[in-house]
Amino acid sequence: MKWKTMSAEARVRFVTGAILVAGFATAIVIYFVNAAPDDAPGYRLEDSKKYVREMEIYGGKMNVLASELGSWFSGLWHGRTLAFTVAVIAVLVALAYRLLAAPVPSAAHSDAAHLANGAKAGRKRAE
Repeated sequence: MKWKTMSAEARVRFVTGAILVAGFATAIVIYFVNAAPDDAPGYRLEDSKKYVREMEIYGGKMNVLASELGSWFSGLWHGRTLAFTVAVIAVLVALAYRLLAAPVPSAAHSDAAHLANGAKAGRKRAE
């Protein structure tokens, strides 16, 4: 496969596919390398009712919500959930590349298409 002979659209498809293959392969490796969690997670202070009640007293419900959101977000970067996070990031990067790398038509091509549709170049339509 030669880059010079490929069209711009074929290059975009090739790079997008490479991003997806690399991202999914990495996600699969992460998923199978991380062992399943134990059934007994142990005691966590953040799960106790007393701790949650004290957080609500000192900071209100937004403090409790921010703490839960922070623990959820930090959980995305550990264990098997990291594999799903990597897969979603790979899809988002591939979509962003596909949208941003799409070839933009030149001004000459745009004017030619405009003229082909029956409009005159350089004139604005009076409304």
